[in-house]
Amino acid sequence: MPPALSVSGLRKTYGSVTALHGVDLEVREGELFGLLGPNGAGKSTLVKAACGLVRPTRGTVSVAGAPAGTTAANAALGYLAELFRFPDWCRADELLELHQRLSGSGGGAAERASLLEEVGLAEVAERRIGTMSKGMQQRLGLAQALIGSPKLLLLDEPTSALDPAGRRLVRALLERLRDRGVAVLLNSHLLSEVELVCDRVAIIAGGAVVAAGRPEELSQAGGVEVETGTGARVFERARREDAPRIVAELVAAGESVYGVAVLRSSLEDAYLAAVDGVGDGGRSPGAGDGRADETPPAAYAAEGTL
Repeated sequence: MPPALSVSGLRKTYGSVTALHGVDLEVREGELFGLLGPNGAGKSTLVKAACGLVRPTRGTVSVAGAPAGTTAANAALGYLAELFRFPDWCRADELLELHQRLSGSGGGAAERASLLEEVGLAEVAERRIGTMSKGMQQRLGLAQALIGSPKLLLLDEPTSALDPAGRRLVRALLERLRDRGVAVLLNSHLLSEVELVCDRVAIIAGGAVVAAGRPEELSQAGGVEVETGTGARVFERARREDAPRIVAELVAAGESVYGVAVLRSSLEDAYLAAVDGVGDGGRSPGAGDGRADETPPAAYAAEGTL
């Protein structure tokens, strides 16, 4: 099976501004892939290229083996833009029916009902969109992106307007999609969400991929914290294998040890280290890469307790 998304040597320039510098990226079938980067890094340009809305200056982009922008690629693709707007007068079920007609889906009423149930909107199928909260509209946008059972889902800041319960619902939905073999490219500034749900991530800065891998691979050991009778002590350069020796030395020195935790840096730390000192590489005209994370995760999280 071809990858859900394959990007090879992608370069995009707008006049004298280069938005992407030879990006290589692959999203596999059934993979949740996080796309991270500062504003103006080129994330939105990459997503638009995958949708066929932007033509590469150089390089190739394919969706499920078909060149981006072709009928076959579009049929395998679902997309939710960050700044979308649905007609206020339209009802939820009507909106999905319209998008079924636009995409050529033959799923009918059964598909619409199933999708509304999936995003927690089954009870408001007849409600007008203008009366819905921003979070409800966001979930309706997810439903329309899933019309036609796409092989690849492109989501641009899909949880930015959701409360914690809504974010949990979306995370559960993404995990169900993974189980069905649907690939998801998640463009987000919410690093804590990406760290929770994504199998792999790529960090883009200055129009290039500056780091990629599994979230746990990008983070690094952050030391060992020992809770003693005189308070917590952090051994910043220590690793997991150093913990038994540290405990033995503390006990030998007369300290009482009540707990040990191996610390790791978070995805946020890896992100900041990767983009530090990298220029923005230019910004495509009208590109909007979203909002900053309002609730950054703690600098370190406990990897485990001995």
